[in-house]
Amino acid sequence: MERISLSPSIMCGDLVNLEKSMNEIEGAGFKCLHIDLIDGSFSPSMPLGLETIKRMREVTDLAFDLHIMARDNEFFINEVLKMGVQSVTFHYETALHLDRYVNLIKKAGAKCGIALNPATDFKTLKWLLPQLDLVCLMLINPGFATDQNEMAISYGLEKVKALQLFIKERGAGSDIQVDGRVSLDWLPQLVAAGANNLVLGSKSLFRPGFEIGESKEEILACLKGSEGVYDVS
Repeated sequence: MERISLSPSIMCGDLVNLEKSMNEIEGAGFKCLHIDLIDGSFSPSMPLGLETIKRMREVTDLAFDLHIMARDNEFFINEVLKMGVQSVTFHYETALHLDRYVNLIKKAGAKCGIALNPATDFKTLKWLLPQLDLVCLMLINPGFATDQNEMAISYGLEKVKALQLFIKERGAGSDIQVDGRVSLDWLPQLVAAGANNLVLGSKSLFRPGFEIGESKEEILACLKGSEGVYDVS
């Protein structure tokens, strides 16, 4: 049975009222929260810091899907693992010791993913793929979600399809996460292409004028119309 994971991106929520946003997300039935941790150097944005994420961990039971966008991966990996997160993804582009970071995460009992910038070739993960729970394909340049002029890449669907084939050829079971401008009209196409982990942001879940619950119902309606989608959590 095909299972589609939905991860609301808290960066697109109400940053002034984080606890309220998290309660609304949990109240709408979501199980997981996608959290971007950006150092301000890898990408010119710093929406949430370590201390804020630590406080968030104290007030919600949502699973935390951490997406680290930083140059010092080992430092941030160790810090978030102390908090009790369920999944950690770091970027290939800034990782000198990929195997070491993967092992750190897996030994802590968390799921591990590697994120790829839009133009990065996923074939660089050939040897690591069997160890990865997910591969995150960025559909915009990371950290620019609040820049409305930042458009989704034109080759997103083609890349998802090619990655799905690559995963099958390698005999791996990695999920394909897509992140950035994942809009309502694009959802069915991304799922049909092979994506099964969707990061929901300002183009789907956090749309102005819509409650979280309303947007979730629209998302589910879109997914139910996609061939091969049997279960959504």
